[in-house]
Formats: sequence, structure tokens, C-alpha cells
Amino acid sequence: MDETVTAEKPEAWLPREEWVQTQPRTLLASCVLLLDTAGRVLLLRYAPGQPAAGDWWLPGGMLDHGEDPRTAARRELREETGLGLPGPLRLIGIDHRADVLGTGPVLDCYFHGGTLPPGAAVRLSEEHDRHAFHHLTDLDALLPAPHLRTLCALHEAALAGTTVCLTDGEL
Repeated sequence: MDETVTAEKPEAWLPREEWVQTQPRTLLASCVLLLDTAGRVLLLRYAPGQPAAGDWWLPGGMLDHGEDPRTAARRELREETGLGLPGPLRLIGIDHRADVLGTGPVLDCYFHGGTLPPGAAVRLSEEHDRHAFHHLTDLDALLPAPHLRTLCALHEAALAGTTVCLTDGEL
């Protein structure tokens, strides 16, 4: 039997169960990009006491154990805004962030949730203290430049029907 260790055959020297334990751990999160009928993006502001207090971003959060990204996106949207989506969520982007608030790497899965009907009521959870719909051209003062670049790439992918792969928010 060939015991040569290669990238394709690391199990030649370590049982698979042990080898899996040596692999990098990455957290998974899901976010939803929603538009209103004017084409503005729904953003939520994190409430005081939250790790990102005062920051604005899309509805979303970390996956629960055993949860898939689409299910997590729907759950987070419902928990954070009270909104449910009858239609499908379409994957518009993946972003690998090397380190998030000292927790290590995170893979963000971004989904397009479509356009909200007029009069859809947003009911915020305690995690957020404000919500607003914004045109991308109005966000220079609200979002840091890297977040704005990420949001612009996701918005473009949503409108074009494509998917983007980002690293720390960059194409």
C-alpha cells in the first residue's frame, strides 16, 4: 500500500475523522437584500449594546446548528423585521471575511429577497433600533467605504441575475 502523503491523500497518515478536526473552522451567516418599489435597499441599524451598535447593514445573522443558509436568511429576516417572503430567495453573493470582531473567518451568504409590496410593515427586534430604505447613492455618509462597495456589488448582482464572489467585501 502506498503511504505517500499528498494533498489529495492526507488520510495516508491520519485517519479521516482526525484529519477533519484539523481543518479550518469558519462561521456561516446569511443576509437578505430587499428592495422597495422605488428600488431602495432595506437597511437596519444595530441598537445600543450590540457588538456593531450604530452600524447599518442588511437583515441577517449567523446560522443555527444544522441550519442551511436559505433557511437562516428567512429566519433572520423574520426575527429582525417581522417580514416573511413567500417567494424564493436567490443567492447573489458569497463573501469570505478573514476575521470578524475577533471570532475568526466568516462566510456570508447573500440572498435577494425581491421587492417588498407597498405598505409592508417592518417590526424591528431588540437587536435593531431603526430601519430605513436607501438609494445606494445616498449611503456615502452612512456606510464605511468597504461596506458600500459590498452593497453595490450585491445590488448589481441582484438586478443582473448574477452571483458575486467577494473576499472581505472586494470583488
